[in-house]
Amino acid sequence: MFHRLSIVRAPKSVPVLAVYSDEATLTKGEANAARNAAISAASFRADLGEITSAADGAVILGLGKKADFTAKEARIAGARCVRALERMKFAKVRLAFGGLFDAKQQREFGQAFGEGVTVGNWRVDSFDGKSTQRAPRASSLSIDAGSGAFADGFTRGLSIGASVNEARRIAATPPNICTPNWFASEAKKLARSMGMRFKLISFADAKRLGMGGIVAVGQGSAERSLLAILEYTPKRISSKARGKTLALVGKTLTYDTGGYSLKVNNGMKGMKYDKCGGAAVFGAMHAIASAKLPMRVVALFPAAENMVSSNAYRPDDIITMYNGTTVEVTNTDAEGRLVLADAISYGCEKYAPTTMIELSTLTGGVVTALGPWSAGYFCDDATLREVIESSSSRTGEKVWRLPLWKEHKDHMKSQHADIINSNPSRLAHPIQGAAFLDFFVDKKVPFAHIDIAGVANSETPSDLCVAGPNGYGVRMLVDVVESLC
Repeated sequence: MFHRLSIVRAPKSVPVLAVYSDEATLTKGEANAARNAAISAASFRADLGEITSAADGAVILGLGKKADFTAKEARIAGARCVRALERMKFAKVRLAFGGLFDAKQQREFGQAFGEGVTVGNWRVDSFDGKSTQRAPRASSLSIDAGSGAFADGFTRGLSIGASVNEARRIAATPPNICTPNWFASEAKKLARSMGMRFKLISFADAKRLGMGGIVAVGQGSAERSLLAILEYTPKRISSKARGKTLALVGKTLTYDTGGYSLKVNNGMKGMKYDKCGGAAVFGAMHAIASAKLPMRVVALFPAAENMVSSNAYRPDDIITMYNGTTVEVTNTDAEGRLVLADAISYGCEKYAPTTMIELSTLTGGVVTALGPWSAGYFCDDATLREVIESSSSRTGEKVWRLPLWKEHKDHMKSQHADIINSNPSRLAHPIQGAAFLDFFVDKKVPFAHIDIAGVANSETPSDLCVAGPNGYGVRMLVDVVESLC
């Protein structure tokens, strides 16, 4: 991995060319003779991301079959290319394959390739110590992407990829460092650097305001829970977005032991990733502000540690939420929906959003239902569904809509309070969280709940990412904002 990627005009840089496997030849000419010889070598098939070198030092990148090449493949190609360039110890390269794509593809494929380069170049190594056996990073890579639509898209892709990596940085930070207050300090730094407004509702403030969910979940920890808020108001708002506000809500459980409903059989390992919803929203706000997108966006981060102590909340507790709903606690491991509920109802009341989208690692049930290949989402508004599904398709961050019916909401009724936070029955398990949250959304606000429990991180590397958090949701949320403005 390179410590730093930069875009420069570098006349003495190594050219990087690309070919499709079914069109594996460059245009005729003396300069390409050696390169075509490398392409036609039996050891090079031009499969997606495959690399070879020509006698003149040029790098040839395979793109696979032309008919199969989409933005998804462009991201993978970018990731595999940057890893190969590191192994080959190059410091300056020049991308010379934008001409392969037609006018409609130039910007799209350039952006996707740039995203792949940046995301593929990231790894968790900031905690390496003196005994690390990991190879050190290369110093830097300077990239000349030329000019035109491909280069513009590539530059944009590098920027979005950097925001994805910000989300991954937050997600990967361990719980002994990333406490609710540490996360709030990172959000405050982001606000200062990007010209956003930061607001903090402390544990004491939450208690005074009647945020029973945020208070209950965090009361067992010495690291008190809080609600951090970022407000992005650009100097210029597009005519399409005038008078509109998008609210983003991200579950930010910096660690989840399950509380008294304790996670067992190593179920606690990896629970630092229970903040991936908040990390995704953090990364999206980084990208939105960096690009100066012309729409007002507010982000709410309910942050807490769900710990066990004599002060921790218990099954059978009844708590009163910010909007006045009473909740009987049946499972302290269904804590995310409690902090989200207060953030949602507070956000609806204080910011009057015209659209609200919430991301969370909420249920194991959605992982059982959809595996690690797609997030499950719930949305009753047809217009918002179209926006989310279109953005999902463009960015390759898959979503699949699940139902939310009256029967699901009735399933959450309590004998002793208004509702329960989890039904002991496993029926409709991935839908229970969505049914619970529905009690806290202003019905005038188009709302989407996206459960990313199965897609936010992986124990094994993928074509695009190393093992660990992948920043799922950042690219889709940014695309959603671009669609709305």
